[in-house]
Amino acid sequence: MPFKKLHSHIKEVLAHQEITTPTAFQSKSIPVIKSGSNLFCMAPTGSGKTTTLIVTTLQKLKCEAVGTAPRAVVLVENKEKALQLQEAFLDYTKHTSLRVYVGYEELHIDIQKSEIFEGIDILISTPKSMNQLFLLNGVSTSQLKLFSIDDADFLVQKSAYAAVISITQSIKKCQYVLYSEKMNPMIKRFESHFMEYSKKITVKNSQ
Repeated sequence: MPFKKLHSHIKEVLAHQEITTPTAFQSKSIPVIKSGSNLFCMAPTGSGKTTTLIVTTLQKLKCEAVGTAPRAVVLVENKEKALQLQEAFLDYTKHTSLRVYVGYEELHIDIQKSEIFEGIDILISTPKSMNQLFLLNGVSTSQLKLFSIDDADFLVQKSAYAAVISITQSIKKCQYVLYSEKMNPMIKRFESHFMEYSKKITVKNSQ
C-alpha cells in the first residue's frame, strides 16, 4: 500500500528516494500523528521512525515557511544526533522554503539566540540547549505546533529528563510525539506531565 494523503512535495521526495511502501510502523503511526494526538511511538531500529518524524513534521507545516518563530521542535540526545537529523531533514526540505536550525551545547547560546531570531520553522536541539534558550528568552513557542523527541530512550539520564520537564512546562499548547525503542519508566512518567490523554503505538519488528 503506497503512502496516502501526504503533501505532494513529500510524495515526490519519497518517490525520489525509492520509498514506495510504508513500513508496518509507518502505516500505524502516520495517520495517528496527522490526527493531532499526543503519541508514544515504540518500535525497533529500522522501523522507519526517523522518516516518520520528518514526514509528519513537514506535513504539519505544509512544507512552507511561515513567520519567524519555530513551529516544530525536535529534541535529540547530543550534537552528533542533531547534525545527523538535520542532514536527513535537508533531503526533504531543500526544494521548499522551510528553515531548519540546529542548536546544541557546544554552540554559544548567544549565537543560537541571534540566529533563531532571524526566523526558523524547525528547531532541532538537545534538551539542555533548548532549556537554556528558554531560560534566556531565546526562543518563542507561541507558534509551536509539534514537539517531537527522537530516540527518547536517552531520557533515562536525569539531567535530560529534568530539562524536558522544564521545557514542556513553558509550552501552552502543542502536539507531542515521542519515538523510542521501548517504553521505559522515565518515559512513562511523562504521562502525568505533558503526555496526558496520549495514545501508544508499539511495533515489535522493523518490517
